[in-house]
Amino acid sequence: MRNDLCRFVFVGIVAFDLASCTTMDRLDRVGEPPQLSPMGGSPRSSQRQIALPMAPQEPTVYQSNSLWAAGSRSFFKDQRASKVGDILTVLIDISDKAELSNQTARSRTGTEKADVTSLLGLEQAAGQLLPGGYDPTKAIALGSDSSTQGAGSVNRKEKVALTVAAVVSQVLPNGNLVIQGHQEVRVNFEIRDLTVTGIVRPEDISATNEVKHTQMAEARISYGGRGQLTDVQQPRYGQQVVDILFPF
Repeated sequence: MRNDLCRFVFVGIVAFDLASCTTMDRLDRVGEPPQLSPMGGSPRSSQRQIALPMAPQEPTVYQSNSLWAAGSRSFFKDQRASKVGDILTVLIDISDKAELSNQTARSRTGTEKADVTSLLGLEQAAGQLLPGGYDPTKAIALGSDSSTQGAGSVNRKEKVALTVAAVVSQVLPNGNLVIQGHQEVRVNFEIRDLTVTGIVRPEDISATNEVKHTQMAEARISYGGRGQLTDVQQPRYGQQVVDILFPF
């Protein structure tokens, strides 16, 4: 009994050590929505809040008797976003559907049997050493039978259609643009919150200065809300703590 108790305590300590880090992280985020992973970083790190990026303004110098301005890239300016501070429109049209079904069945049976009816006359002497009688024809008999059955299914369907304006916050050395957009709409005591960040190629931006979410790398899209209605739909903090700590 004492050995069983010690074994139970040891297993509990090991399980607690393995789950302590995750448990503390979850306790720190009680009442908060899941955090999105930062672009190109660890999922546990947090994104920095930065000010609105602005490109350095260069003075425009016009030559006399000329329509050309010094420093211009082209005679007819391209209105598509290309530098820090420019704005473009992100079209979010998510329509995902996944159906998975798995079923596994496994069965195995094994039988082994051996007898010792003649062993230089020693088979009878073995009966004198073994209590309860001895039958040489049933010296060894082994058998095993095992079976496993498993089934799982996933049926998921998601559809989101949104449009948000984003700002170019960085131009990478290869010319790709890092964009980020944040939009909030408040109706009474509820706020609809939309956030999008990602990396786009300048050539993927259309002539109308729009880019699709499918053309964004490292895309992080968050659509949710906060307010009285969202607060009522969430479990109380105490219940969330109990769900994290209660092991059964």
